[in-house]
Amino acid sequence: MKHILKILALLVVVAATWITLLETSIVPHHYTWLLPVYLVVSLGCYGLLMVGVGLMLFPTCPQEAVLLQKDIVEAKEFLGRRGVDVGSD
Repeated sequence: MKHILKILALLVVVAATWITLLETSIVPHHYTWLLPVYLVVSLGCYGLLMVGVGLMLFPTCPQEAVLLQKDIVEAKEFLGRRGVDVGSD
């Protein structure tokens, strides 16, 4: 619930800033109408950047990989005893 309130508060701040810029002549009027487009593009770029950073810094866990392989072998043996063909690996 707190996350939703943060998002709503951010949207209210952005909307208030945009309306203020529309009403005042600080920024030229034809630029002000493009601010929501710039915001969406900026958020998309930020999202792609965060995904890229997350992929670059993704941790490798060799001990977990070994445990997973053991679980796979155990599952194949279990299913093999039950008569299920799980492949030749």
